[in-house]
Amino acid sequence: MKLALIATATQEAQKAKETLQQLYSPTTPEKADVIIVLGGDGFMLKTLHQLQSLEKPVYGINCGTVGFLMNTYQGSDLLNRLQEAKETALHPLKMTATDGGGKYTTAHAINEVSLLRQTAQAAKIRIYVDGVMRLDALVCDGVLIATPAGSTAYNLSAHGPIIPITANLLALTPISAFRPRRWRGALLPDKAHVTIEILEADKRPVSASADGYEVRNAQQVEICQDFQARYRLLFDPHHNLEERILGEQFVT
Repeated sequence: MKLALIATATQEAQKAKETLQQLYSPTTPEKADVIIVLGGDGFMLKTLHQLQSLEKPVYGINCGTVGFLMNTYQGSDLLNRLQEAKETALHPLKMTATDGGGKYTTAHAINEVSLLRQTAQAAKIRIYVDGVMRLDALVCDGVLIATPAGSTAYNLSAHGPIIPITANLLALTPISAFRPRRWRGALLPDKAHVTIEILEADKRPVSASADGYEVRNAQQVEICQDFQARYRLLFDPHHNLEERILGEQFVT
């Protein structure tokens, strides 16, 4: 099994990379059977986006803090762990954002697409689902759409629901909604096409982000799940992504 090693710049990750280099004689990502990513969740997301075109299985080793997308570090038995690992395929969200100059930008999001106010002025947002207007005016700090994999990240911090990885759902979650004050969001089919219009965009500017890729002064944002794109993540069988997300619902 040919392995490629990609590590973040932290001392812990670089030390782990040196150890694994001595054990496994790594190759390049293009020639590898499996890509090993050493770091935290943020570095994992960045690496997945960069290597999307390769469609290689990726096994993360946690050298960060939370490590929700990662496995625990053990050096000597890595090949055995890879043989037993369970693969989870993630289909990202596709964001198409139009800015104030009429420029279209497309980006993928593994976790969520989020829209956030750029100034002290609250955002004013209109929401369509599959061409039907569902919310005429949401006054808020922002709104986000999360995948099941991303439902335990920013979505959960915004009091959105945790979605099991096998559920064919997306979470539409407001961020500090002011009007309508009691709206808590919605669960949507994963095939839904969401269009978000920014009302009074000059007075209330809004940015749109797909994971970490940001478009400033967005006027309209369209979001849907891209079933043609796929990220292949490997997890240890006793602590796979499905189990992790399920377990998050019982954290007290």
